[in-house]
Amino acid sequence: MSSISSEKIVALLRSEIANYEIEKRNHDIGTVSYVGDGIATIHGLDGVMYGEIVVFENGVKGMVQDIRKNEIGCILFDLEGSIKEGTKVTRTEKMASAPVGSGYIGRVINALGDPIDGGGSIDADDYYPIERPAPSIIDRQSVCQPLETGILSIDSMFPIGRGQRELIIGDRQTGKTSIATDTIINQKGKDVICIYVAIGQKASTVAKLVGSLRKYGAMDYTIVVSATASEPAPVQYIAPYAGTAIAEYFMYRGKDVLIVYDDLSKHAVAYREISLLLERSPGREAYPGDVFYLHSRLLERSAKLSDAKGGGSITALPIIETQSGDVSAYIPTNVISITDGQIYLESGLFFSGMRPAVNVGLSVSRVGGAAQTKAMKKASGSIRIDLAQYREMEIFTQFSSDLDDSTQKQLKYGKGLMELLKQPLNHPMSMPHQVITLVAATNKLFVNTPVNRIKKTQAAMLEYFGSHAADIERELEEKKVLTDELCEKIIAVAKDFFANPILSR
Repeated sequence: MSSISSEKIVALLRSEIANYEIEKRNHDIGTVSYVGDGIATIHGLDGVMYGEIVVFENGVKGMVQDIRKNEIGCILFDLEGSIKEGTKVTRTEKMASAPVGSGYIGRVINALGDPIDGGGSIDADDYYPIERPAPSIIDRQSVCQPLETGILSIDSMFPIGRGQRELIIGDRQTGKTSIATDTIINQKGKDVICIYVAIGQKASTVAKLVGSLRKYGAMDYTIVVSATASEPAPVQYIAPYAGTAIAEYFMYRGKDVLIVYDDLSKHAVAYREISLLLERSPGREAYPGDVFYLHSRLLERSAKLSDAKGGGSITALPIIETQSGDVSAYIPTNVISITDGQIYLESGLFFSGMRPAVNVGLSVSRVGGAAQTKAMKKASGSIRIDLAQYREMEIFTQFSSDLDDSTQKQLKYGKGLMELLKQPLNHPMSMPHQVITLVAATNKLFVNTPVNRIKKTQAAMLEYFGSHAADIERELEEKKVLTDELCEKIIAVAKDFFANPILSR
């Protein structure tokens, strides 16, 4: 019996050996041929995909960004210290992903999802790809719900809707980040999750901003993704995509998300650095040819989803820094053409004391009007035209000393409007307060108030409404409609306030 069994075993082994195929795994292991400046060139990874994560033998991870005939270019997510020529690299066959989850709310993380606020580790609920196709037209719905910034000049003239992409553009030190910060603070209690992506900023600047958000209780619903100036260009490059992946996690669960990219100018510079190191052909201003696609594929992921998809939204506030007010430069024109409007901040206005320094002529919101509350739409009716007329008249009257009464009244009214639109930092206004202010202003109740007293008078008037006509604020908050009857009621209460010289002085 034993001899028969042995023969069968031998026959079976011979059959297995004859049919055995050696598994070729050479294509899954590559070798570094060059490394430097956050870039590694690798030979031997033939089947690798664009955007795939590869792992070096020392544990450093990289992402494939360039595929050539005989080699690939890879960006490194860590300093290349121990990587040298000849270091082995293996494929993971996984695309770059970011850890996501509700545990990230209230935390400060880096572009790879690791906490950097000293608050301990975070358990991820899932991993989302950092590069993801934007929702299709069928999966979207039109912007129909306001996202209030709490800034009177923006909410009245350039309203932002949930799912919109509104660019904040201006020279450095004109208050771009301040507008974004005020908008985040104003979302308190409105069931909006905020994500602030800091790209290429100083660590001290990010720490100051986080401290400001904590002070006003905004970190309870905010995630800060930080890729500071000291980090490698590849980390700065993936930061906004990682932030958007986290935003998508909440959007596809029916939540409304506000994401701020501060700023995309530095993001484009980081991408230019990577592209030049990968030896891609430079184009205009040395940026690579696909720099438009860099931002379009990022910002197109912001949308208002259809009810069938849960009705969630991502509202994007990208920030762009201009040089000497030049909005016709390469990156500003690219991003202006991708977004649904822009808030243009002017240096001249800022230094003249107009804060926020919003240029009424160059700023626009292409879809926000559809999402504006009826009360705000009615209250802000003619304010933009009035301001435009005032600015035009102001330019012409510089050369004239004799002005008729109507021109003087128009100038006085316009100057008062400009003063009313000034707003201190981190003091967003509620919608009812904005509507009451606009109704009083457009009915020219502030005309006889000295310009240097207007802001104090406004604050006193709103306090008067709170104590003597709280029902007006309640009705505006609940119904969000400004009826003729309610408008007359606001004017009547405001006239009572201005009729009392002790209160209105």
